[in-house]
Amino acid sequence: MKRRRVILDTDAKNEADDQFAIVHALLSPSLDVRGLIPAHFGEHRSTRSMEESREEIDRLLHLVDLDTPVANGAAHALTDEHTPQDSPGARLIIEESLLASEEDPLYVGFLGPLTDMASAILLDPAITQRPVVVLWIGGPGYDGVDACPGREFNLGNDIAAANVVFDSGITVWQIPRNVFAQVSVGYAELEEKIRGTSPLADYLIDQLVEWNTAHHPAPIESRTLGDSPVVALMLFPGGGSFRERPAPRFDPSGSYVAGAGHPVRVAESIDVRFLLEDMFAKIRRFGRESV
Repeated sequence: MKRRRVILDTDAKNEADDQFAIVHALLSPSLDVRGLIPAHFGEHRSTRSMEESREEIDRLLHLVDLDTPVANGAAHALTDEHTPQDSPGARLIIEESLLASEEDPLYVGFLGPLTDMASAILLDPAITQRPVVVLWIGGPGYDGVDACPGREFNLGNDIAAANVVFDSGITVWQIPRNVFAQVSVGYAELEEKIRGTSPLADYLIDQLVEWNTAHHPAPIESRTLGDSPVVALMLFPGGGSFRERPAPRFDPSGSYVAGAGHPVRVAESIDVRFLLEDMFAKIRRFGRESV
């Protein structure tokens, strides 16, 4: 089977959806996961958020019984748009980009802030000329179409990094909030489709329900798996509709302002049926094969 080389950069312990995306990638035979990079998720809930993301990645790798390389990302956001946060994660992105070719590009998926990608660009500006595709879950919807008001979370955790990446000219596929918010799954569906198939599946469900119970203010029996579109597009790049837009910048409020203007691909829809059914099938298959 042909394989696509990928890296996932993930604020894995921020909420409860990164876990599903990570597992989906690890269980997909057409993805050659070259490394996982734990990312920070700000300091509003923890002063050691990157370390907590690392611990969660290690827990998931134990549950899937894999030894995929892990390289720690930055512990904090950029201090400005000119100073990188050097880290093993940023260095991993640079190293893998040197192996990329037009026939075998590197896909780097960001499920949190863009700190490590921006740092890689600042450390090695030539990376922008290599065949690297940056897929990012982040930013508000365009043209006033959005799922909720306020500054989008992943963007808000490092606006400077987002500006570095969007200004750089590197290939960017952006999945904004109004699109990733549509990937929702209910407790009942999770129970019926994967509960009891493996300790991995049970952990994914339990941690999701626990997070909602602890943090969601209103009655709820579902969860948006908002990070999963990155993996779905790695598996099937044609599994969404895109509009090419001029690259914006982001002001301190997280709003779009005029930017460099080179083209970025902005997702306007994702094949949610494929995403969820493929993920559930792979989790069930893992349970059968791991007995």
